[in-house]
Amino acid sequence: MNFVKVHKDLVVFQKSFSAAMEIYHLSKSFPKEETYSLTDQIRRSSRSISANITEARRKRRYEKSFINKLNDANGEAAKAQNWLDYAFA
Repeated sequence: MNFVKVHKDLVVFQKSFSAAMEIYHLSKSFPKEETYSLTDQIRRSSRSISANITEARRKRRYEKSFINKLNDANGEAAKAQNWLDYAFA
């Protein structure tokens, strides 16, 4: 039996994936003129959070790479929050 935790088992991955999916569904109702700006930006940044967490998990043996990818995930979370602020405004 394999007891190695994969990235999909991490709560932080699950929450970031769920948030990105919710953003995707909510952004379907954005105005059409926002399709290539706000909609695209918010979807890409929200998806990038879980992607960076996945990559960090794979690089966990290399502390500097691991930390760098977690910092990238944190940066993308801040970026997604910024785009959400615009969407709600």
